[in-house]
Amino acid sequence: MDSMALFITLKLALVTTVILVVLGAPLAYFLAYNRFFGKPIIEALLYLPIALPPTVIGFYLVVAMGPRGFIGSLWKTFTGASLLFSFAGITMAAILYSLPFAVQPMKATFQKLDGRLVENAAVLGLSPLSIFFRVVLPNSRSGIIAAAILVFLHSMGAFGVILMVGGSIPGITKVASIAIYEAVEMMDYRAAGLTALCFIPISYLFLLLVNKLNEDG
Repeated sequence: MDSMALFITLKLALVTTVILVVLGAPLAYFLAYNRFFGKPIIEALLYLPIALPPTVIGFYLVVAMGPRGFIGSLWKTFTGASLLFSFAGITMAAILYSLPFAVQPMKATFQKLDGRLVENAAVLGLSPLSIFFRVVLPNSRSGIIAAAILVFLHSMGAFGVILMVGGSIPGITKVASIAIYEAVEMMDYRAAGLTALCFIPISYLFLLLVNKLNEDG
């Protein structure tokens, strides 16, 4: 079993989840309560990673994060390091890859809120920002937690995107899914099986929690 790959996987999933909850909640709130020209186009772009093959996403990220790409060259200018084949690089890839799994569930949760809560808060003079933090978020905790769990699980299972952007550098970018693939390639089924086995209880417990939250909601 590759314990270091498991550690990198959990670290990547945790960082991705925290960032997407923090950034995705305001975005989902904006999409849930605002109508504007081009909204369907923007939402389709946000949800595009669900429909695209991971290798397609990975290819364009490699181009964008490479030394001649806009993101890669900007990163190089400010940090002096390459974005490709780094933990920061696979984190960015995981964020983009899992974005729909954060925004879509949270948007649905916000839309299920009793509209009178938001209307009453507005009548009382609360700003949209105050309504978001004092009304919407406290009444949407179960949906936000469920979205966070989905992002965590989706990030844990990422393979194609991570492999293309980060390669397989032990202790840096080699995640558990890649470790399993490499172990199978080397016909080391024992190592592959032990690493794969670690995913089952984690995923099962998180899914039980999601189901519980959905029932309570």
